[in-house]
Amino acid sequence: MKLSKAEEQLMEIIWQNGKVFMKDIIESYSEPKPATTTIATLLKRMQNKGFVGYTLFGNSRRYYALVRKEDYFTRHVNEMVKDFFGNSALQFASFFTTAANLSAEELEDLKKIVEQEIKRKK
Repeated sequence: MKLSKAEEQLMEIIWQNGKVFMKDIIESYSEPKPATTTIATLLKRMQNKGFVGYTLFGNSRRYYALVRKEDYFTRHVNEMVKDFFGNSALQFASFFTTAANLSAEELEDLKKIVEQEIKRKK
């Protein structure tokens, strides 16, 4: 399941803060801040999609993520690899290393990461 851009922005606030009340969410936005009803609608949609839960404290709800950021973006990247690169991580990596215009130092760092992963999988 995918989130809209507005939902991803709200989810980022929840991921950063862990557990958060509505007033804290609204304070996290820059001006012009969205209306409380807009945030409430987004939160309801995100609950229905299984991304957000809440705990009641009297009349207030404290929201928290049901999906880890890493899990969401891993799924998102995997879908992109499947849809745009014929399910080939190698084609994606090749595209990424050229399209991202990485410096030699960044490529060396990436090489180290790949080498560590190779060692881990042996």
